[in-house]
Amino acid sequence: MQPTETFTVARRALDVEDYIDILRRHKGWIFGPFLLTLVASVVGVYLWPDKYESVAVVKIVQQQVPQNLVPSAITQDMADRINSMATTVLSRNVLTTIINNFDLYKSERKRLPMDDVIESYMKRDIHIEPIMTGAERSVPAFRVKFSYPERVLASKVVQDVTSRFISEQGTTRSAATIQTTQFMRDARDGAKKDLEELEQKLSEFRAANIGRLPDQVESNVRQLTALQTNYQFLTGSKNRADLEKLQIETNLRVEQARLTEFTKEPPPPTAAAAAAMKSDRLLEAERDIRNLEDRVSLTLQKYTEAHPDVQNLRSMLEIAKKRKEQVLKDEAENKAPAPTLVAANPQMRFQALDVQGNVQRLESSIRAKEIEIRDLEAQIKQVKSAMDRLEAQINAAPLGEQKYSDLLRERDLASAKYKELDGALDKAQLGQDLESRGQGERLELLDTASLPQYPTEPKRPQVIGIGAGIGLLLGIVIAAAREAKDTSLKNMKDVRAYTQMAILGSVPLLENDFVVRRRSRISWLGWTTACVMAAVTMAGSIVYYYTTKL
Repeated sequence: MQPTETFTVARRALDVEDYIDILRRHKGWIFGPFLLTLVASVVGVYLWPDKYESVAVVKIVQQQVPQNLVPSAITQDMADRINSMATTVLSRNVLTTIINNFDLYKSERKRLPMDDVIESYMKRDIHIEPIMTGAERSVPAFRVKFSYPERVLASKVVQDVTSRFISEQGTTRSAATIQTTQFMRDARDGAKKDLEELEQKLSEFRAANIGRLPDQVESNVRQLTALQTNYQFLTGSKNRADLEKLQIETNLRVEQARLTEFTKEPPPPTAAAAAAMKSDRLLEAERDIRNLEDRVSLTLQKYTEAHPDVQNLRSMLEIAKKRKEQVLKDEAENKAPAPTLVAANPQMRFQALDVQGNVQRLESSIRAKEIEIRDLEAQIKQVKSAMDRLEAQINAAPLGEQKYSDLLRERDLASAKYKELDGALDKAQLGQDLESRGQGERLELLDTASLPQYPTEPKRPQVIGIGAGIGLLLGIVIAAAREAKDTSLKNMKDVRAYTQMAILGSVPLLENDFVVRRRSRISWLGWTTACVMAAVTMAGSIVYYYTTKL
C-alpha cells in the first residue's frame, strides 16, 4: 500500500458571485432553520400566558414642621427605610396572606409547597423601586409593581401592598417615636437619680467638713486675718488696761497714805457732817456718771456699738450707776457711820475730804479696770479659740481636696448629662406629639394601582424577531460549515485558480429534463408543504391565544 501525500492549498478569495452561488446551493439549509425557529417562536410566544403589570406610586411627604424646630426621632436614610419596610411587607407571612387572600398561583400551589411558590414566583413578580431625583439622589417616592396573568388581581395586589406600606410607615414611626421617648425618659430618670445621689454625697461631705472645704479656704484665711487683727487689738487693749490699772493702784496707795495722815480718832460725828459727807459721795457718783457718759458719746463718734472700747465704757457706766444707787441706799439707811476725819482746821478738813473722794474714785477706777480686763481676757480667749479652729480647718483642707474635687467633677458631669438628656427628652416628646398629630413624615398614595389594559409580558414582536434572527443565523452557520467542508471545484474560477491551466472549453452537465423537473417539483412541494404547515401552526397558536383571551 502506497502512502498518500496530503496537500494544503489556500482557498481563493470569494467575490459577490461566489456568495450568491453559496446562497443558491445552500438555500434550503438556511431557510429551514429560519422557518423552524420562526414557527417555534410564534407558537411559544402565543402559548406563553400574558402577564399584566399593575403599578402604583407612593409619595413620601416630609414633616410639616421644620426639622430645626422639631427634629425627627428617625434619622435613617429614606432609601434604607423603604428597604426595611419592604423587608417587612414582603416577608413570608405577609406574602402567604396575600396569596391566600387573592387565591394566586393556583396551579403552582398544587404542585409546589408554599415556600417555593413565594421564592420562585411571588418575589419574582413583585418589585419595589425607589424613584431617585436630584444631584443628591434623594428618594421622594417609590413604585410598587406586580405582574400576574390576571390584570384585575394584579391591581388588587398592588393596592393591598401599598396600603400595607402606608400602614407600616405609620406604625413604624409611631413605635419608633414612642420607644425613643421612653428610652430618653428612662435615661433621664437614671441620670437624675445619679445626680441626686452625687448631690447627697456632696452634701454629706460638706456637712462633715464644714470650714475645711477647699472652696472655703480663702474665706477662712480672710476670717483668720481679721481675727488676728482683732487679737492684736484686744491684746494691746488688755496691756493698756493693765498699765492703767497699775498706775491707778499706785495713785491709790499714795492717796490712801495721805488719807491716813488726815484720819484721827473720830469724835462722835454730828448729823450735819454725816449729811455733808453723804452729799459729797453722791456728787462724786454723779460726776463719774457724767464723765463716763461723755466718754461713751465721744467713743461712739469713732466706733460702732459692737466695738470693745464702747462695750467697756458701757460696763463702767453701769458700774457707776450701780455705785450711785448704792450711795443712795447707804444714805437712806444711814446705818454705817462714816469715818471721822480730824482736821485741825477747815482747810485740812476739805483736803481730807478731797483725798477721800480721790481714794473712792481710784477704787472705782480699779474695779472698772478689773472688769474691763476680765472682759478683754474673755474676748481674747474667744478670739484665740476661733483662730485655732480656723487654723485647724485651713491645715486640714488639703486632706479632703482630692475627694471634694472628684465629687464636684462627678456632680458637674452628672448635671450636664441630666440637662442634655432632659433636653433630648423634650425633643423626643415634641417628635411624638408631631407624629400623633399626623404632621410628621408620612406616605401618601400619589398614583393609585393601575388597571393594565395590555400585557407587559411576553413582548411578542421582540421574541419573534429574536427567534427568527437566531434561526437565520443558525442557517448561515450551517451553510458556512457545509461550504467549508466541500472541497469540490464549483465553477471555472475554481478550475483556473487551483489547476493553473488554460481552459480551452467546457462541457455542461446534461441531465434528463424529466428528472430535473421532477426534482424541482418535489422540492417546491416539500417547501410549500412546510410553509403551509408552519403558517397553519402559527395561525392556530394565534387563534388559540385570542380565543382563550376572550
